[in-house]
Amino acid sequence: MMKKRNILMAVFLGTIMVLEACAAGNSGQNTEEENTTIENDATTYEVATVRWADWGEDYHTGFPDQAAMKKGITIKWQTILNSDWTDKRAVLLAGGNLPDAFMGSICFSELDILTNQGSFIALDDYIDEYMPNFKKIMDSDPIMKALAYSADGHIYGLPSRKPCRPVISNQMFINKKWLDNLGLSIPQTYKEFEDVLIAFKEQDANGNGDPTDEIPYGQGYADLVMSFCLPFGTTIGADGTYMMSIQNGEPIYLPTSQSYKDGISWMHECYEKGLIDPEIFTQDSSMRDAKLMNEIPIIGCAAGWTTDATFGQNADEYVALPALQGPDGNRYVASDPEHWNYSRYEFVVTKDCHDPGQLLSWADSFYTEDASIQNFYGAFGIGVEKDEETGTYTVLEPTDGNTADTFAWIESLRDFGPKYVQDDFNAKVTYAATDNGDASKLELDKELNQYARDAYPNVSYTIDQLKTLSTLYTDIDSYMNLYQATWVTEGGVEAQWDEYINTLEQMGYSEFLKIQLDAYETYESNK
Repeated sequence: MMKKRNILMAVFLGTIMVLEACAAGNSGQNTEEENTTIENDATTYEVATVRWADWGEDYHTGFPDQAAMKKGITIKWQTILNSDWTDKRAVLLAGGNLPDAFMGSICFSELDILTNQGSFIALDDYIDEYMPNFKKIMDSDPIMKALAYSADGHIYGLPSRKPCRPVISNQMFINKKWLDNLGLSIPQTYKEFEDVLIAFKEQDANGNGDPTDEIPYGQGYADLVMSFCLPFGTTIGADGTYMMSIQNGEPIYLPTSQSYKDGISWMHECYEKGLIDPEIFTQDSSMRDAKLMNEIPIIGCAAGWTTDATFGQNADEYVALPALQGPDGNRYVASDPEHWNYSRYEFVVTKDCHDPGQLLSWADSFYTEDASIQNFYGAFGIGVEKDEETGTYTVLEPTDGNTADTFAWIESLRDFGPKYVQDDFNAKVTYAATDNGDASKLELDKELNQYARDAYPNVSYTIDQLKTLSTLYTDIDSYMNLYQATWVTEGGVEAQWDEYINTLEQMGYSEFLKIQLDAYETYESNK
């Protein structure tokens, strides 16, 4: 409030100066220009955001700019391409001449924010007065509350819960045409899956006359090892930065678990039988893509988001693989809705903001269902239609020839910025085109989400914890990946397991795990 009073005083003094200038003979035109400048200074805010590609400026001309107009302010957008952001970020933080705010969790990591606290302000004191929507959400949703708070007990950025997101992330897809060619049923257990892969290898599954060109299991767009070993319980979350998981209600580092060990052992057996692409650890992304989208399909099974995103023009031949029953009789899926449905630091305010309350009042208007779906697909009449009588929404087809996903990025903030919807929101949304990427993913989700389990949450770390993790985890992760590739291709997990665990301990594994457990406890206490 003190800053607001200062601004009003500045406007008052500026007006006095203008009047004195008029008395001295200045023209009325100059007076009008000076008054306009003063007004613009008080109601104009610069907001920077980072975009994956140069999709133009339509992303903010819908709800964001319209909401600003209703609040009596103007947003001057600074759009930065992700390819330029690393250098630009360093210059901005070093130079100190910052915009009023940054929109989108892509802008700054938690380490960026906590190590540059002089550049960002805590938002705690503004929420009660300026953010009624967000305050109500924090009072009713413990996850949003936990995500709002950093490890030091302050709020530096606004969290988000996105609409129309599935519970299941990447999943396995199998070539149904190959199954039909060989008279096989879709496998339901990990053993049946192995038998199918053997058939894919030994027979001319793709029907091109060459029984040797089939690759039963290939690299897709998900963790290739964890996806294959999933029937053993390798339920890594979407944000696999630290390979943490939840098993039996307790946080664990997955590569030290029995499920990981057993899964790797089985994967090696399959590798030895020639069921897994021998180049799976050595090929680059272009080689992977060439195999997935070969003119005549040569990949029998791979993991990804949807069939079209994984296999391109070959998508029609593939169907989702069911959650396979593992040796313990359970079925497992890769699920971590908190990491891809929720996010932290979607809106941060800098020290240079002249009136944070007024700007945060605008950001608070993003926390409604109408705002959230428009900021995910595009404005009403462009990306979405709303039926006012029923309160339901229809996501419209693209009008510019782009895919539905690209069109949404062009017309909205999409994944970035404050958003929030209730648990039942997805039931209110239909799609004008059923081949819309989100529509097809949500349809797949209906079958598999029943097997979802708790995942390691999106925790917050202190500065000291982050610095320690950056040192410890580099070595731990490199060592784990080295053994992982060796065990899959050459075997030895049983004989080398104790040595592997002992070496991890020497590298600081216990300290690493303690940090994770402390961060988890802090997260739980913030709910």
